[in-house]
Amino acid sequence: MTRVLIVDDHRLFRSGVRAELGDSIEVVGEAEDVESAVKAIAELRPDVVLLDVHMPGGGGQEVLRRVLGSGSTVRFLALSVSDAAEDVIGVIRGGARGYVTKNISGRELTDAVRRVAEGDAVFSPRLAGFVLDAFASSEAPSIDPELDSLTQREREVLRLIARGYAYKEIAKELFISVKTVETHVSSVLRKLQLSNRHELSRWATARRLV
Repeated sequence: MTRVLIVDDHRLFRSGVRAELGDSIEVVGEAEDVESAVKAIAELRPDVVLLDVHMPGGGGQEVLRRVLGSGSTVRFLALSVSDAAEDVIGVIRGGARGYVTKNISGRELTDAVRRVAEGDAVFSPRLAGFVLDAFASSEAPSIDPELDSLTQREREVLRLIARGYAYKEIAKELFISVKTVETHVSSVLRKLQLSNRHELSRWATARRLV
């Protein structure tokens, strides 16, 4: 049976979702904000997290960043009252496997949860079109403009920095000089507007580059 964690800042809504899912889905827990969600996911290890977009502590995107950035393989299905393009695209780019709105029926929600658990991408019908448009449009050629600003070699250096490699170790790994490594790091810091290697590591981890 698929194991689900419900994350939403409204207790009555969480109760309603639990009732709609019935006995066909195992609800292993609930959370009401970013901190409690991150903690519950780590402790309960659900198959799917039903994730609200707007809630205290940074919202659904912050949960995605912290959980997926730590290497977790849990799957997320956004469940929100909002059908705004920026919300949908934001959580999909953050790593969610789907996005459905809160007017969905209990049967449809159950089916969506199961499909996400199996690896499918699931969207409410009206949302699917503009998600595809956003990723295919020439006006949005880059999923992550900051990452795309880096050269392939800069990305390689960035990954090794985030893994804790020293400059000499990076030079040996990539068959380049220490001075060249330093040049690449300086370029990456400048492009990403970061100050030090600690910030680089956090940036790379948040984007699951490590």
